[in-house]
Amino acid sequence: MFEVLSNEILAPDLHKMVVRAPRVAKARKAGQFVIVRADVGDERIPLTIGDADAEHGTISLFIQAIGASTRKLVGIHSGGNIRDVAGPLGLATHIQNWGRVACIGGGVGTAVLYPLVKALAHAGNEITTIIGGRSSPYVILVEELSVLSKDLQITTDDGSMGRKGFVTNALADLMKNPATRPNAVFAVGPGPMMKAVAEMTRPEKIETIVSLNPIMIDGTGMCGGCRVDVGGEVKFACVDGPEFDGHLVDFDLLRDRLATYKTQEERANARCVDGACKIRK
Repeated sequence: MFEVLSNEILAPDLHKMVVRAPRVAKARKAGQFVIVRADVGDERIPLTIGDADAEHGTISLFIQAIGASTRKLVGIHSGGNIRDVAGPLGLATHIQNWGRVACIGGGVGTAVLYPLVKALAHAGNEITTIIGGRSSPYVILVEELSVLSKDLQITTDDGSMGRKGFVTNALADLMKNPATRPNAVFAVGPGPMMKAVAEMTRPEKIETIVSLNPIMIDGTGMCGGCRVDVGGEVKFACVDGPEFDGHLVDFDLLRDRLATYKTQEERANARCVDGACKIRK
C-alpha cells in the first residue's frame, strides 16, 4: 500500500497527488513513469512521475480524471492508500546541453513536460517554455515553469490568458528569429499538437522529441498494447519510450490506437453515478 500524502486540484479534472513511494523516488529519472492500481482488480494506469523527493521518499503524480478508473483514483483523499505503484518504468529522457531548447506543453501534457524542463534546466540549457490550454483554468504549473525557463509563453484557445491561439503559433515565431531559434524541441500533449510541432520543425531539421501516450497494460513490453510505429519499425512505448523522435512517429496510427477502447470506456463511465464507480458490475 502507498500512502497518499496530498491530493490537490490543479485544473478541472486534473489532480496532483503526492504519494509515499521511497524506492521509486530514489531510482526515478526524468521521463520515467509508474503504473498504479487504486485497488485489487482495478485497471492499471500509467502515470508520469512529475517530481520526486528522494530524501522524503515521495513522488508527485499528475492525474487527469477522464475515465472511470482515473476518477476512482483521484477520489482517494489525503491519508488514504493506493494499492500498487510499480516503477520506475520506461527509458529516462536523454539529457544534454543543446544550448537553446523549446519545451512545448499542451493541456495536461504540461504536467508531463515539467520534469523534462527541470532536468534540461539543470543541464544548463536556455529554455523557452510554451504552454497552452483551452482557457485560463486549464493552464497549469505557470509559477514552477517560470522559475526554470528563460522565457515562459502562455497561449489559450479563447485568449483568456496569454496569447490567443495555439502553442504552434508561438513556436513559429520562436523559430523565425535567429536569436531564439531552438536547437532542440520537446513536445508533450495531444497527438494532433505533437504532430503539428513535428511537421513545423521537420523542414528546419530541428531535433524534436515527443512523449507518447498509447494504451498501456503491463508496462514491461509483454502485452504489446502500447506498440507504436517509429520510422517504420514497431516500438513499445513502455520499454522503448515513452519518448521518441517526433519526425519518425506515425501519429495517424497512434490516433487510431488511442480510440481502441472508446466504447468500453464510455460504458465504464456510464456506471459511475455521483462519483461512485461500480466498475465490477
